[in-house]
Amino acid sequence: MRHFTLAATVAVTALLLGAGSVAAQDWSGPYISLSAGGATVNDDEDERVVFDTNLDGGFGDTVRTPASSGGLDAFGPSTATPGGFCNGKATGNNLLAGCTEDENFGGDFAVRVGWDFQSGPWVYGIVAEAAAVDVEDFVTAFSITPAAYQFNRDIEDMVYAARLRGGYAFGKSLAYVTGGAAFAKVTDSYFTTNTANSFTPLTSEQDATGYQVGFGLETWLNDRFTLGAEYLYTSLDTDEGLTVRTGPGTAPPTNPFLIVNPLGTDQRRSSDELAYHGFRVSLSARF
Repeated sequence: MRHFTLAATVAVTALLLGAGSVAAQDWSGPYISLSAGGATVNDDEDERVVFDTNLDGGFGDTVRTPASSGGLDAFGPSTATPGGFCNGKATGNNLLAGCTEDENFGGDFAVRVGWDFQSGPWVYGIVAEAAAVDVEDFVTAFSITPAAYQFNRDIEDMVYAARLRGGYAFGKSLAYVTGGAAFAKVTDSYFTTNTANSFTPLTSEQDATGYQVGFGLETWLNDRFTLGAEYLYTSLDTDEGLTVRTGPGTAPPTNPFLIVNPLGTDQRRSSDELAYHGFRVSLSARF
């Protein structure tokens, strides 16, 4: 966070220092940009792991211990070793050990091409972009056994986007908003400390589509190059993501995952979304 704050301060200072050095310019025409910055996952406090104990395709079932053990919620708070959920990465095999939250910044590097058109002070245009974004989104369930059941979601390769942007030119600067469609390959993976049951599959990859919205400020450095600072919110829909079948393994029939259906219990994360905030500094060459 400290490094991003420094980068943002430098970018904004550069924009302000250059404000009077170049006369008002025409924004019309093509350009190519390189940008660098940071990104952080949009933390969903309400996300959890959900279960399908009878394998009917409906999630939201409660996994319970055998009746002889009280029929307790296997992920509930009713024992000395409580169960529960956290929207982060497990630091141990039980809820009391806690989780690390999804708040760390990863890199966000992009290349884009665009074309702007200008009518008076109003500027509008189109942008095509490819970005390498390093973000990870975790959610973990803890059972009362205790054991941890953790899902991780990240971007496999590049995020591709096509957006419109529109703004207002003043002096040598342009303030704008932007929005459009985004596409990426997203990987879901699974980890557990439970060594009794079987778990399949452990990873999946799927195409994810979504949208981007944001705003920024760009200013001319000279008659060819512009410097910009931008915020961009990205939301990608992964459909259903990864569904993990918790099977018998070496567990007895009284195992909570096997009581309702001896074939096991399906589990997955409750959210289909991978969303993150991006903060960038860009340098553009205009033609």
